[in-house]
Amino acid sequence: MAESGSPITAVWSLNGGFTWKGKAPNARGLFSTIYVSHDFGKTVNWKLKAGRDFSREMRTDSSAIILNETAIKFMGLQEPLGETLRWHGRTFTVIGVIEDMVMESPYQPVSQTVFVLNGNPGNFINIKINPAVSAREALSSISAVFKKYNPAAPFEYKFVAEEYARKFGDEQRIGRLATGFAALTIFISCLGIFGLASFTAEQRTKEIGVRKVLGASVLSIWQLLIGEFMRLVMIASLIAVPAGYYLLQHWLRQYEYRTSFSWWVFALASGGVLLITLLTVSSQAIKAALSDPVKSLRNE
Repeated sequence: MAESGSPITAVWSLNGGFTWKGKAPNARGLFSTIYVSHDFGKTVNWKLKAGRDFSREMRTDSSAIILNETAIKFMGLQEPLGETLRWHGRTFTVIGVIEDMVMESPYQPVSQTVFVLNGNPGNFINIKINPAVSAREALSSISAVFKKYNPAAPFEYKFVAEEYARKFGDEQRIGRLATGFAALTIFISCLGIFGLASFTAEQRTKEIGVRKVLGASVLSIWQLLIGEFMRLVMIASLIAVPAGYYLLQHWLRQYEYRTSFSWWVFALASGGVLLITLLTVSSQAIKAALSDPVKSLRNE
């Protein structure tokens, strides 16, 4: 466990007044500032890129500071370890550099952040629960400790995973809506293809009968009826894939952290459309191919 001045999923303190060697005269020097206790890094499992973590065995760490990668780039430090920063009349020495952690909005770049050791960092106590222990059992034990040492205050807690998931609430709702509308679209499209296949088979009843009388096999007639639909679907895929790729790339550009697309995603989608079309049309194609040519020609 560790204490901090801001919750893990937010930054509540933004400070200026930092100076360092090589600082540009016009640089504002605003940093997200997180006051922490010694074990904050172990609790949140941050990744050290260089240097070391805070240590209780090092008394000089009261004047130590840890920076994230964005802060190093912002300050233009080539060899950050051992560099000093002046802030509020105090000198801090950089002892470590960590990988950027997305603590605020996942839709914006990580801000330059400094982590400062403080004996009384704030009102947030961050606890990492042993995965071998159930959350209910762990909360029961933690609650008992809180009530023992601070019985006047209510025991309030939040799970980091749930707090962070709320940042994606809009995307999750859009995803569910898109999935529902996509399923509805596929269903309506299948109905349309099924109806078009039935109409086509009905219109070509005489042609199918003549072909069967002349020796055409069921397979060749099936291929004749299926081929037209498959060609149309393939043409539609050739139009839809580039358009879909462009629109998705344009949509993803609004996000600071985004995924990339592989060719197999579009190949799988096109293959799925072809398979659905094949299954939908085949029932009518086979039915027409197996019909009695004598009856179809007599009716015609």
